[in-house]
Parts: sequence; structure tokens; C-alpha cells
Amino acid sequence: MKYIDEFRDGELARGLANAIAEVADPARDYRLMEFCGGHTHAISRYGLLDLLPANVRMIHGPGCPVCVLPIGRIDSAIALATEHDVILCTYADTMRVPASEGLSLLKAKAQGADIRMVYSADDALRIAQDNPQREVVFFAIGFETTTPPTAAIVLQAARLELAKFSVFCNHVLTPAAMVHIMESERDPAAVKIDGFVGPAHVSTVIGSAPYEAFVARYGRPVVIAGFEPLDVIQSILMLVQQINAGRAEVENEFTRAVTREGNRKAQAICAQVFEMRDSFDWRGLGEVPHSALKIRAEYARFDAELRYGIAYRQVPDHKACECAAILRGHKRPADCKVFGTVCTPDHPIGACMVSSEGACAAHYTYGRFRETR
Repeated sequence: MKYIDEFRDGELARGLANAIAEVADPARDYRLMEFCGGHTHAISRYGLLDLLPANVRMIHGPGCPVCVLPIGRIDSAIALATEHDVILCTYADTMRVPASEGLSLLKAKAQGADIRMVYSADDALRIAQDNPQREVVFFAIGFETTTPPTAAIVLQAARLELAKFSVFCNHVLTPAAMVHIMESERDPAAVKIDGFVGPAHVSTVIGSAPYEAFVARYGRPVVIAGFEPLDVIQSILMLVQQINAGRAEVENEFTRAVTREGNRKAQAICAQVFEMRDSFDWRGLGEVPHSALKIRAEYARFDAELRYGIAYRQVPDHKACECAAILRGHKRPADCKVFGTVCTPDHPIGACMVSSEGACAAHYTYGRFRETR
């Protein structure tokens, strides 16, 4: 299958791994963060760590939208469904994220709340059209990848004059999170990052240009990579070559889908519907300035936070859960004392074990026996 088989060629992967081994300086360590959870999943699934030299270390980043959503936001979504008698629509991964008092959206649904899993933002709009007598709220989450569909349904709801439809907006922004990670290097517990594997789907929307200011400010290279194993290992080679040469540039390995300017049409509808929040609470990162979006005043009638008076309340993670440190790259999944015992994909304690893109879920599925060999 075109663009699949050729990017999973084992012989080519071994050739790229040999190239990395040849250029990697044995006298130094290379600490590379794959920001996106899709890359974390690919690295674990295809065993890419086994192909890399010991001094090339991959560090999990916070790029799983379910993982970075704080408990307080999940609590607010549950309250919408249980206290306001709305039809709450959301993506599948959010259903099992642990919330306060042992609840989750899935458990609230089992207790009678009208919570519906949707495959797209458009599904939520269709539910609102089919149930004109009910209040319908779309629990919108995600990075720049899923933001344009949310903007599109707000515009469509305005055209259709859907008076009982609204959006609980929790869209967050990648470059701001990368800046926050670099600023946190002052923390003695922080791992120093030498370079970033930049996200793929996010970059198809925003393009490669937004990373240029980040690279200029912090002097760390960014290589945007696709999600296939050869994409990832090629991007690692490109990062090692940049570090060796003392360069810090934005390079685009994923040229078949990403351009410098990105998707201008998607950017335009997002700018029409959304504006920047002053700050937003991320699981693991805490309050990050200018890192999330809210609905503009022109479309305030579709803003669930305003309609239902949602007041965000910060809630601490489970005491035994190390998700926060894992999302910052300070710890690995195996460093968590409940990983693989109390906390499993069937019984997640933390958000990193819920989504297949979460670092803990990926490591549990594909890599938890790796360190025991």
C-alpha cells in the first residue's frame, strides 16, 4: 500500500539505524524528545529503541491531548451531563480518563448520564439537529489537529441557528507547551533536551514556520516527522546530524504532508471562531500562558463555559500516579510504582494509561518487558 509499506521496510530501518550509530559521537549523550504521543506509540510499537545506540535516548513528551487534560476539566464535563441534563458528546479516549471521586465519563454514563461517544465533531452537530428539544454540548479537546473541525461546527451551528447547541472548548497549542518545557529546564529534576521530534498532524495545520521562533530562542533543533517507523528513525538521524554540526534549525522530514505555511483555510476558520486564553492548566505542566483557545465573543452563544457558568477547579492527581513527571519528561513509565500493577489499560489510575498515545499505555503494550531482558 503506497505510503505504508515503503515506510515500514525493515531493511531500510536497519540502514538508517546503522547511519545513526556511525554519526553518533560515543563521547556524548543525545536526549531527544518526541513531543507527540503518536510518535511515542510508533517508537514502542515498532521497537525503534532497540535499533538506536545506547547514547541516543528518546524522552516522552506531553503530546497526548487526553493525557494533558487536567482532572478539573473532566469533572466539569461530568457535571454538565449530571447536573444540567445535557447530551454530552465527546471523543472515545476521554471516556475512561479518571476524574474525582472514582468517576469517569464512562462511569457517569453507566449511572444514567446521557454521554455519547462520537467519531467526529460533525457527529455532535448531527445529534443536536436530531434532538432539537435537548441541550447538546460537545466536549472538545485536542491540539491544533482537532481544532478546525470544532471551529467548523460552531460556524455551521450559527448558520443553522441551533439555539441549544454549545461547545466546551479545551483545545491546546503545541508551540506554547514546547516553550514551557524548555523554561522548566531550570528545575533540577528536569531532563535537558537536545532536540525535538516535531508533531506530524499538528504541523499539517500550523505548518513548520511556528517552530522557527522557538528554535531561534532556545537553540534546539526541531525535525517534523511522520508517524511511520522510517519517518521517526529518519528524523532521529537528522537531529543527531544537526546536533553534531552545532546547528539548530527547523527541518521537515514529513514533506509529503507538511508545508512551511500549513493549511491556511483551517487556520482562517480557527482564527474566526477562537481567540487565545491568557492561561490554561495542563496536567503535568501546570498553568501555561497563552497555550489554549476559547470561543470568541461573536460566538459566545455557543460557549458552554458561559452558558452553564463553568468555573474551573484545579484537582490534584492521584498521589501514586507519576503522570505529571512523565509528561514533562522527568520520569519514564516504569519509574511509577503503580505502573503495570494497579495501573493498567483495563484499570487506569492516570491519564497516560488511557489513550493508546499515552506514554504509559504505549510502554505497557509494547515495551514493559524490554528492561528485563
